[in-house]
Amino acid sequence: MGHGYLDGSVSGIKRKELVEGFSNGVFPVFFISLKSGGFGINLTEADYCILLDPWWNPAAEAQAIDRAHRIGQTRPVYVYRLVSQNTIESKVLALQAKKTELFNDVLGEQKDTAGSSALSAQDFLELVQ
Repeated sequence: MGHGYLDGSVSGIKRKELVEGFSNGVFPVFFISLKSGGFGINLTEADYCILLDPWWNPAAEAQAIDRAHRIGQTRPVYVYRLVSQNTIESKVLALQAKKTELFNDVLGEQKDTAGSSALSAQDFLELVQ
């Protein structure tokens, strides 16, 4: 099965050719690094978005996922996160959850912010243990 691959080392015309190749059905599978997928790409032909390596910043992930939910998308897009237990990736997801909670607390979206806590040095140490 043919596939496309895009990461930070691909730029300019080659980047555009890869996106068009996926959009035109030249290859049915398109692997994109999270950071590359979050900038200047519209993938309205996508049916699935599978995240294999979560990013510590939930907003960066959301932006990359949104590339498949652009104006012109006519089909539902299914998003999956594949993460093994007890890995650095599972710890990143836990950190994302804390960051999201903290963000919501700061913006006042939760009524009771007294129980919230800022991210600690221990949170970051747990990522590398």
